[in-house]
Amino acid sequence: MTTHRIQEMKRRGEKIAMITAYDYTSAKIVDEAGIDMILVGDSASNVMAGYETTLPITLDQMIYHAQCVTRAVTTPLVVVDMPFGTYQGNSKLALQNAIRIMKESECDAVKLEGGSEVLESIERILSAGIPVMGHLGLTPQSIHKFGTYGVRAKEEAEAEKLVNDSKLLQEAGCFSLVLEKIPADLGKKVAEMLDIPVIGIGAGRHVDGQVLVMHDMLGLNQAFAPRFLRRYANLHDEYLKAFRQYLEDVRSRDFPSEQEQY
Repeated sequence: MTTHRIQEMKRRGEKIAMITAYDYTSAKIVDEAGIDMILVGDSASNVMAGYETTLPITLDQMIYHAQCVTRAVTTPLVVVDMPFGTYQGNSKLALQNAIRIMKESECDAVKLEGGSEVLESIERILSAGIPVMGHLGLTPQSIHKFGTYGVRAKEEAEAEKLVNDSKLLQEAGCFSLVLEKIPADLGKKVAEMLDIPVIGIGAGRHVDGQVLVMHDMLGLNQAFAPRFLRRYANLHDEYLKAFRQYLEDVRSRDFPSEQEQY
């Protein structure tokens, strides 16, 4: 999968499926399933490291997770989040960090949150031939600015800025755009307006594709249950059942059996 093929999928009206992954084993299964794109998200800060926000994760940690994923996959396009503090306010530093991610992880593209505020960084990264995915709407790296994980762009002024920012990102050369937690009608408007693919997470059904966090959609993270999340499995309970059975088998001396020893 390439950025060009992702854009062709939009032109053909084919929906695009994207899932997060952070480790070799999970990414290998995602690859086997035929998923179009993998996002090595800074959500690793939450689901892998246990932080409350995405802000603490470092560039080195993101590169580590990305390396694990790229070693596993053969088909999906792999996009890596640039973590907080690696691109805001300094476009030269943004380019250096984007180059590090691409060279050290061998991924296919990077993703940045924000519109006009980070446009200079996006343009500088693109000038080096590095594909960029944009991200508008709810931008978790700005959680302390917003003060809430609520739906964004419900008011006219914010919706108008989102529309304008999405145009700016396309004009700058972003190959695609993520819209997070915005009204469905606004997601539809932006997707129909842009030539580049729009991937939604809580942006309605009329965008060009969807992305979900693996741990959420597999039911590993029971505490997170926004309206946009569909759980495709309940692995929390499956894990718990297996761990408890293992504990019982060890304590009862049932494991290992005669057939499970040398």
